[in-house]
Amino acid sequence: MSKEQREIDAKLVQAYQSGNNEALTQLVQRWHKIFCDKAYWIVKDANVAKDIAQDSWNKIIEKIHDLRDPNTFASWSLRIVCNKSFDWVKKRNRTRQKFQTYNYGEEADDFEALDEKEQMQATLLKAIKTLPAHQQMVIRLFYAEDYSLKDISKTLNISEGTAKSRLYHAREKLKLILKNRTNEK
Repeated sequence: MSKEQREIDAKLVQAYQSGNNEALTQLVQRWHKIFCDKAYWIVKDANVAKDIAQDSWNKIIEKIHDLRDPNTFASWSLRIVCNKSFDWVKKRNRTRQKFQTYNYGEEADDFEALDEKEQMQATLLKAIKTLPAHQQMVIRLFYAEDYSLKDISKTLNISEGTAKSRLYHAREKLKLILKNRTNEK
C-alpha cells in the first residue's frame, strides 16, 4: 500500500472520528472488497467471507474511535479480518473433527489419478494443513500472497521476529513431514 493510500485512509479515519459519517461510507467503499477477498483467501467460502467482512466492519466501527494512529488503519483493520477468519476456521475444524468421518480409500484412489506434479502439490498442501493455524497463515502469507516478514508482522499483530520464527518452524516441520512421507513410499 502506498503512502498516499495510507494518508487517504488516515484522513477518512480522522474525519469519521470527528463525526463525519460520510467518511465511514468512503472507507467501506475503499476496503470492503479487500476484506472479502482476504477473508475468502483464508476460509475459501465466498458467503462466509462476506459475513466475516461484515462482522469485521461491525468491530471496526465499534473500536475505530480507539485507534490512536489513523495511519495504521490498513494493518489494524486487516488484522481484525484475519482474526475473525481464523476464528471461523478453528470453529469449523473443531466441528468437522467431531462430526465428520473420513473415507481414506476414496482419497487414495483420487491421489493416484493425479500426475506426479499434482501429487507433489497435493502432498504439500496436505502437509501444510497439518501445521498449527498460526504457522499455516505465515506460510500462506509469505509464499502465496508474497508478503514480507514486516507485512506479516503488521497483519498478524506479531513482532517481525515472531513472524520469522513461525516461518522457520513451519518450514522445518514441512521438511520433516515430507521426508517421512517420502520414506513411507
